[in-house]
Amino acid sequence: MNQPHHAVAAWRAAGEAGDANAAVAALSPEVTLLSPITEQFAFQVRNLLEVALAAIDGITYTDQVAEGRTVALFYEAHVGGRRLYEAQRLRLDADGLIAEITLFVRPLPALTQLMTKLGPELARRNKQPGLARLIPLAAGMLHSMANTGEQQIMPRAAPR
Repeated sequence: MNQPHHAVAAWRAAGEAGDANAAVAALSPEVTLLSPITEQFAFQVRNLLEVALAAIDGITYTDQVAEGRTVALFYEAHVGGRRLYEAQRLRLDADGLIAEITLFVRPLPALTQLMTKLGPELARRNKQPGLARLIPLAAGMLHSMANTGEQQIMPRAAPR
């Protein structure tokens, strides 16, 4: 199936512009988002996009691979000054809109940094101020461990 991917082009442009409203316009009303952080719940995609696009700087899509109604996108960006790489698997519905988004983020310290930025704001939007205060503590510990591993431990394991 060789169909144009207009929604994917709109999604890419919206991501690079940091425009959550334009990104939402490329989505099916029944869109599901599979998080790189948890499988415990589904996100309200508009809220997540607003918070994520405010936290992630300089999204630049570098690659796109498509087969039928499945598209893989890859971008580079920064979160809190740290380089972030994301792969997105997009599945399109019969109308060509994005019906499913699966996200993969690396390296681990970038993912944990993103957690510290997204979690509190998503909890506030969900009217959970206590959780908004707790998430930075828990995510901060994870980020500290991931950061220490990347900067102090993994360099010692590098091939010589």
